Amino acid sequence: MSSLRVTEIFRSLQGEGLDAGLPTVFVRLTGCPLRCRYCDTEYAFKGGESMSLEAVCRKVRDLGTRHVTVTGGEPLAQKAAFDLIRALCDQGHAVSVETSGAVDLHRVDPRATLVMDVKTPGSGEAERNHWQNLEQLKPRDQIKFVICDRRDYEWSRQQVEARRLGDRCHLLFSPAWGELEPALLAEWILEDALPVRLQLQLHKILWGEERGR
Repeated sequence: MSSLRVTEIFRSLQGEGLDAGLPTVFVRLTGCPLRCRYCDTEYAFKGGESMSLEAVCRKVRDLGTRHVTVTGGEPLAQKAAFDLIRALCDQGHAVSVETSGAVDLHRVDPRATLVMDVKTPGSGEAERNHWQNLEQLKPRDQIKFVICDRRDYEWSRQQVEARRLGDRCHLLFSPAWGELEPALLAEWILEDALPVRLQLQLHKILWGEERGR
């Protein structure tokens, strides 16, 4: 029987990506091999509760929400996460997976939507980008850049243009919380007419740093 290390399971509004604002169940798995400088979920690095795959699926089902996000930490660092994603899809949920982009994505059930980070220099983990993952992305998937400053922006713009990322899937530029003014990032995007969507973290606007929201 597959088991997972789970930090929390809760129902809230999706705060990021194309589904922002939709009621969503979040399954936050424990553990992450990265240490991004701006990480806001360090509490998920260790600890958590051991749960069977069946128990996780049952709790998600009991919360009665179609949209489910599997997140972390880095959820795909746990091998059983791939089984969980498949089981949630089988259960009829619209599943999204928030991943750092540092773990090979080829085993993720194709019914799930991938929301993959590309780590910028400001994260301190840019060397961990697994660029081969770009080949696994579907048109409905999303690539997210967290932008800390102008240097991050220019680096991200170069990646978008050189790798023709706009031809692959949806692109999200998000200002690092508390580090870059959203209006400034918006101005840069408009000046360059980049084919990206400005993303704000709705859950933080509504509830700040409150855990489980």
